[in-house]
Amino acid sequence: MYYFPLQPPYFLLLVGFLTALTSGLALSGTLKVIVQNWPSERAEKTQPRSSLKQLLVPFIGITGGTCLFLSSGLEIFGFPSMLALGVGLPISLFTCLLVWLQLGSMMTFIEREGMQSLDLDSFS
Repeated sequence: MYYFPLQPPYFLLLVGFLTALTSGLALSGTLKVIVQNWPSERAEKTQPRSSLKQLLVPFIGITGGTCLFLSSGLEIFGFPSMLALGVGLPISLFTCLLVWLQLGSMMTFIEREGMQSLDLDSFS
């Protein structure tokens, strides 16, 4: 017997998308503030891990929104709720973990080498 939900979770899809979008804007603003404060904090020798702590809450919002969006999208296409969550949760968590690790390594690299090290157009 097939189970098709009477009401597809369009509302949850929208909530997940808006959560990820607003958290992404918050992450972007926080990251800009952190990068702008780096020259004044160079004398204090702050660790890059302390700036990553400021980015944790918006990043968790992005992860949760992405998981909700992906799981709801799978449910709309006919996946059962538990299967959609079972597929959406590991994919979104694994992807967000990889992005978090890359963000941390890029921030460490920029603090060590400077912002000019990311300029791909220069050959010096």
